[in-house]
Amino acid sequence: MKANLNKRSQRGQGMTEYIVIVALIAVAAIATYQFFGQTVRSQTAGIARELSGQDATQAINEGRARANEAQTQGATRKGLGAYDNDNSR
Repeated sequence: MKANLNKRSQRGQGMTEYIVIVALIAVAAIATYQFFGQTVRSQTAGIARELSGQDATQAINEGRARANEAQTQGATRKGLGAYDNDNSR
């Protein structure tokens, strides 16, 4: 009886660890999408327009501008004193 209880306890621990890992991956994915979201959306729109036979110059240029903006922001040295919670991008 005690051995059976111990096995269930270990299975529960493994499931909890798995849930924590999945949650951390989800948080990292959300943060990455928040940072690169506009660039990815613009590039995806350009690809979709090109595949449908339409001109995607505007979407491609917007994607390029967003990528340059992300590169500039990534190269900017920031400390906690300059923290600005701008999640409205």
